[in-house]
Amino acid sequence: MSQYYTIFLAFIGGVFLSIHGGFNTQLSTLLKSPIQASLIAYIFSALIALVTVIGSMKQTPSLVQLKSIPTYLYFSGAVFSFIGISLYYYTIPKLGISTMISIGLIGQIVFSLIADHFGWFGLKVFPLSYKRLIGVIAMILGIFLIKNK
Repeated sequence: MSQYYTIFLAFIGGVFLSIHGGFNTQLSTLLKSPIQASLIAYIFSALIALVTVIGSMKQTPSLVQLKSIPTYLYFSGAVFSFIGISLYYYTIPKLGISTMISIGLIGQIVFSLIADHFGWFGLKVFPLSYKRLIGVIAMILGIFLIKNK
């Protein structure tokens, strides 16, 4: 898969997250509960994922494979996802989609730069360099320019 195609998919993923934030914030506002909106979103996400997995599954993982996975990996991503998404639904009505996404992006950029530098989560190390730091600062400044009217 070409890098341009992968970059395009990442861009579309970002677009979809903004759309998702808009729709589910409406749901959160109507329910008067970001946590209930998260529950409903995750129920339907799970159903869609289940249908997709069943439709595309070539083989099921063995019991040995399932047992070899550390227990925390089954739920830790879901915990952070639930909290992050609930915070989206809570803050978007107060800040607007572009501001919330911009500020959320700053959090993602700063944390991911640190995680890359130390190779957290068993991923490849991408050391902090002046070039990367300047790029992140430029992105943060750009986000602030977008955020401020």
